[in-house]
Amino acid sequence: MDKFTTLTGVAAPLPVVNVDTDMIIPKDYLKTIKRTGLGRGLFAEMRFGEDGTENPDFVLNKPAYRNAQILVAGNNFGCGSSREHAPWALLDFGIRCVISTEFADIFYNNCFKNGILPIVVSEDDLEKLMDDAERGANATLTVDLEAQEIRGPDGGAIAFEMDPDRKHRLLNGLDDIGETLQKEAAISTFENRLAEDRPWT
Repeated sequence: MDKFTTLTGVAAPLPVVNVDTDMIIPKDYLKTIKRTGLGRGLFAEMRFGEDGTENPDFVLNKPAYRNAQILVAGNNFGCGSSREHAPWALLDFGIRCVISTEFADIFYNNCFKNGILPIVVSEDDLEKLMDDAERGANATLTVDLEAQEIRGPDGGAIAFEMDPDRKHRLLNGLDDIGETLQKEAAISTFENRLAEDRPWT
């Protein structure tokens, strides 16, 4: 998993509340267990018409936001079913950070397991960030995980809270397996001792 330290990128505004995982990645894209290729399906029902053509009014289809790496979204982002394809699709599209006032628990946890930083801010701070994100080509934010700070294009800064363990894992690019492998020496010592004490197992 890629480390998340400091990210400077275009922030796309999505002022929609209760964006569920079916909106993020429709069920038609759940036939694969591969983490790649799902970016095409991200927000597919909003990005594309029934004939497959792009909806020019959807934010990620606008020229200024096609390479967005940050999403500033409305309240209760990621609600609905617990599909891990949702963070996979965001990551495959290029989104490394989502900012909202609230996230659904399972989606929030899945983000950390896949190298995406979900940030919870107050309603007032979200309004400021949404305003920054609506600047088109100038909608650049810097997210500094070490400092736990979001810096806007005008130099203003917003602090955010973060669980220390989750912060450590993102800074070091550790998923569940990576975190376990940090204790490989202790695990090997235990297994060797167990083999000596119980050779019949």
